Amino acid sequence: MTNSLPTPCAETSVRPSDGAGVCSKASARWVLAATILGSSLAFIDGTVVNIVLPALQQKLHATATDVQWVVEAYSLLLAGLLLVGGSLGDHYGRRRIFIIGVALFALASTACGLAANIAQLIAARAVQGLGAALLVPGSLAIISSSFREEERGRAIGTWSGFSAITAAIGPVLGGWLIEHFSWRAVFFINLPLAAIVIALSYWHVPESSAETKEPLDWWGALLAALGLGALVYGLIESSRLGFRHPAVVSALVAAALLLALFGLRESRAKNPMLPFDLFRSPTFTGANLLTLFLYGALSGALFFLPLNLIQVQRYSPAAAGAAILPLILIIFFLSRWSGGLVEKYGAKIPLIIGPLIAACGFALFILPGIGGSYARTFLPAVLVLGVGMAISVAPLTTAVMNSVAQSRAGIASGINNAVSRAAGLLAIAVFGIVMLQTFDRALQRNLAQQNLPNEIKMSIAGQSARLAAIELPQELNGAQRAAATEAIDQSFLRGFRLTMAIAAGLALASSFSAGTLISGKTKPRASP
Repeated sequence: MTNSLPTPCAETSVRPSDGAGVCSKASARWVLAATILGSSLAFIDGTVVNIVLPALQQKLHATATDVQWVVEAYSLLLAGLLLVGGSLGDHYGRRRIFIIGVALFALASTACGLAANIAQLIAARAVQGLGAALLVPGSLAIISSSFREEERGRAIGTWSGFSAITAAIGPVLGGWLIEHFSWRAVFFINLPLAAIVIALSYWHVPESSAETKEPLDWWGALLAALGLGALVYGLIESSRLGFRHPAVVSALVAAALLLALFGLRESRAKNPMLPFDLFRSPTFTGANLLTLFLYGALSGALFFLPLNLIQVQRYSPAAAGAAILPLILIIFFLSRWSGGLVEKYGAKIPLIIGPLIAACGFALFILPGIGGSYARTFLPAVLVLGVGMAISVAPLTTAVMNSVAQSRAGIASGINNAVSRAAGLLAIAVFGIVMLQTFDRALQRNLAQQNLPNEIKMSIAGQSARLAAIELPQELNGAQRAAATEAIDQSFLRGFRLTMAIAAGLALASSFSAGTLISGKTKPRASP
C-alpha cells in the first residue's frame, strides 16, 4: 500500500528541465491532466491491492505466500527499475516512455483481471510493476520539462495533491468494486483511464529529452533487480520450504553474490545508478536509514491490517478500505504544516518526534482484540500513525535534498525514493516469515485446547499457510465451527500483534537514526 502513500522525495525526483518542451498555457491543463491520471493508475492500484488480497485467498485459494508475491512481484520491478525508468525518458523522450509505461500497465491490468490462477496473476503483477517504473518517474519528468521554472512548483504541488486524493479514494473504491462486482473489476478499471491518458499525451503533451544524455547503468539495474529478487524469493519461500531447503539456500547465496557484484559495479562505474560518495554525508545516510526503517514498518503493517479487518474482524472490503482512509487524509492535510516545522526547527527535531509518534501508532494496533467498534479499536491507532507519518514526510524530503549539492539533488532524491520502495519490498517478506511462523505455532496450541476430532484438527492445521483464510470442513456443527474459528482468529491476532510490535521497533530505530546522524542545519550544501 505504500506504493501509493506519499514517499519521501517523490515530488523532487525530477531533473531540471532543459526548457525544450515547455508547453503553452493552453496546453498546461492538459499536461497536468495526463500526468495526474497516469500516475493515479499506479497510486490507485497500490492502495487497492491490499484490499483485494482476502478475496484472492477465497476465490483463487491462495496461500499467504501467494498473496505476498502478488504485492512483491509488483514492488520488485518498481523498486529495481525506478531510477532506470527516469533515465530512459531522458534518453528516448519523456512522453514516449511515459506512454509506453501507461500502455504496458494497461495490458498487464487486463492480464490481472483475466488471470485464471494465482501464478498468472503474479506474473501479470510483475509486468504492472515494469509499467509503473516507466510511468511514475515519467509523469514528474514531463511536468518538469513542460513548465517554466516559476510555474513548476505550483504544477508539481497540483500533481501531488490530486495524486494524494486518488490514493485516498483507491481503498474505498476497490472495496466497493469487490463487494458489488468482483476483485477482477479492480484491475479492469485501469483500462478506460489508460486510454484517456494515452490520448491526452499524444494530443497535448510536448515531447522532450535531456540535452546531455549520460549512458544508462544497465548492469547496475540488472544486478540490483536480480539481487533483490533472489533475496525476496529466499525470504518468502523460507516460510513454506524452510531455510535449509536447497532452493532457499541457493536463492540467499545468489542474492549475496549479486548484491556484492552490484556494489562493486557501482563503485567503479563512470555513471553509477547508486553513487556511493553521496553516503559520505551523515545526514544523507541517516535520512536513508530512517526511510528504510520507517517505510519498512509502514509497508509490513499495512500489508496485514486489511487481512485482519476483513478476515478476523469481519469488515466488508469497502469498510476496510474506509478504515485506512484517515491515515492517507491526515498525511495529505498535515504535510504543508509539517513542512513549516522545518523552517522553525530544522529537519532533525521533526524527524526524531515524527517516528516516535508513529511508533506509538503501531503499538496501539497491538491493543484491539476481536470485535468492538472501529472508533474504539483501530481508529486511534490509525490517527496517531497518520500524525507521526505526516510530521516525518516533508522534513525527510528536506533533509535528503539539503544533504547534497544542488547539482546532485535529482539523483539523491531518486535514491531515497527507491530506498522507500525497497524497504516495503523487504519488510513484507520478513513480516511474512514472522506472521506465518507465529500463526502456525499459535494454531497448533489453540487447536489442542479445543474439543474437536483429531482429523478435523489435522485438516485445519494443514492449511496454516492460508492464515485466517483457512476453509473449515463442511461436516462441522455450529459449536465446532465456532471453536475452530476462534482458534484461527486468535492465532492470527497473535501474529498480527507481533508484527505490529516489530513495526513499532523499526519506527523507534528510524527516530534513533535521525537523532544520531541527521544534522540540524536546513540550508542545502553548495555545489562543489
